[in-house]
Amino acid sequence: MVSAPHQTPRPALFLDRDGVLNEDPGYVYRWEDFVWLPGAREAIAAFNAAGWWVFVVTNQSGVGRGYYTEADVQKLHVQMSADLAKAGARVDAFYYCPHHPEAAHAMYRHPDPPGRKPNPGMLLQAIEEWPVDLARSLMVGDKDGDVEAGRRAGVRSRKFTGGDLMTFLKGELT
Repeated sequence: MVSAPHQTPRPALFLDRDGVLNEDPGYVYRWEDFVWLPGAREAIAAFNAAGWWVFVVTNQSGVGRGYYTEADVQKLHVQMSADLAKAGARVDAFYYCPHHPEAAHAMYRHPDPPGRKPNPGMLLQAIEEWPVDLARSLMVGDKDGDVEAGRRAGVRSRKFTGGDLMTFLKGELT
């Protein structure tokens, strides 16, 4: 991860991954199972062009449950980044939380993981590592917990209920 501590603060678009950027059949961790949702790449490119940071903040309890590894999550994020680059888009940083109260692996078990949405840990980490203009930032997620995490981090939040992400977000860039 590359941070930019000496730059002027910019608004940030915080995006949940599964259900916002890609189809969510459950526990997506392989590129061959990853399917972009309509308008996702275009939305990221538009926010990049408008000078926003773009961060992905995603719960990945499948790691703690033993379904896949952190290396699998990281590999998928590298593949997403490569595909986004072809569309002239980029995610500035990916944040994920592998912890879960009922994780199969003790190292991932926590009664209330600070990074797991609805807790704001991933957003707060990004805000600490990057010069974020909180007042102009936005969190987008498909679950109430995503919206709650944004609220707890002091970030305006919207619930995405499906469709084309670029269409959903178009008014945010005016």
